[in-house]
Amino acid sequence: MYKSFMFGKPSIIVTVPEACRRVLFEDDAFKPGWPTATRELIGRKSFVSISYEDHKRLRKLTAAPVNGHEALSIYMQYIESKVVSALEKWSQMGQIEVLTQLRKLTFQIIMYIFLSSESEDVLEALEKEYTKINYGVRAMAINIPGFVYHSALKARKKLVIILQASVSERRKKREENQGMSKRDMLDALLETEDENGKKLDDEEIIDTLVMYLNAGHESSGHVTMWATIFLQSHPEYFKIAKEEQERIAKDMPPGQKGLTLKEFRQMEYLSKVIDETLRLVTFSLMTFREAKKDVDIKGYLIPKGWNVLVWFRSVHHNPDIYPQPKEFNPSRWDNLVPKPGTFLPFGAGTRLCPGNDLAKLEIAIFLHHFLLNYK
Repeated sequence: MYKSFMFGKPSIIVTVPEACRRVLFEDDAFKPGWPTATRELIGRKSFVSISYEDHKRLRKLTAAPVNGHEALSIYMQYIESKVVSALEKWSQMGQIEVLTQLRKLTFQIIMYIFLSSESEDVLEALEKEYTKINYGVRAMAINIPGFVYHSALKARKKLVIILQASVSERRKKREENQGMSKRDMLDALLETEDENGKKLDDEEIIDTLVMYLNAGHESSGHVTMWATIFLQSHPEYFKIAKEEQERIAKDMPPGQKGLTLKEFRQMEYLSKVIDETLRLVTFSLMTFREAKKDVDIKGYLIPKGWNVLVWFRSVHHNPDIYPQPKEFNPSRWDNLVPKPGTFLPFGAGTRLCPGNDLAKLEIAIFLHHFLLNYK
């Protein structure tokens, strides 16, 4: 553990698995401690800001529509069609900037899943605002022209206006047509209710959308890019992954169009490629918690009110846990079941990323077709 002073508060940086596990899992001792900029930009009623009880309720209401078996089955066909279309388009473009194109692709996918929107003009405009927000989420909360946070706040206001219009319009349509079937995640959020019949209000829905739409394309785009780079840099791993995907494609039942969850679960080696990419890159570097009381972790006192930064990359690059940690080696995952607190690409405990399964599905579908056809 290291003492520091960040974002205006004394902080402890946690870098060892046992401490990481306790900070992430012990909700009676720690609460969300994200900086002001993150809370304001992602939303006061989003997962990063709300209390343990509210988080538990919101997570329960949104888990199935995002990560449930039925939802993933529905999303697969659309994701695959967009991946195939994008790869064919890129193959005709000559030289491309891969990350830019991947971010456009993943944003298009997440926008369709949540809002059924495919307008290129709308997508491009929204992605620009999200880019500004991303620059501001970990900046100092200085709301003065010329500072990143100021620009990010303006971007959030524009996003909220657009999303509020979508929510209001959808509510009106659902009231006019009581038998309207669910089309996307927004319908699911409007429809879902807890055991007491309480539904999500507009602010909860909008902040949930802001968070999911942001996380749902940034992380997927970056991790997909790095996975393709690592595979191209290691022909021996590329060959193994390609052979697995060719075998899966060959064994698909006659007449079946596209992948299903059955094929996805057969991608054992590709899953190791993705996990190794997540470990090595660690797209989400840290999470912020705050001590609700004085906490002793192996003789080290964390005072009440101090920020606790769980530094994921230090764990993922720890040579005592992962020998030769800077080396890309999917085979290290053969028969490896990570101990608690040693593999945290999506966080852990009650704060585990609620879209982790969707993200891995999206990455796997892209890599499946990339491996089959890349030259």
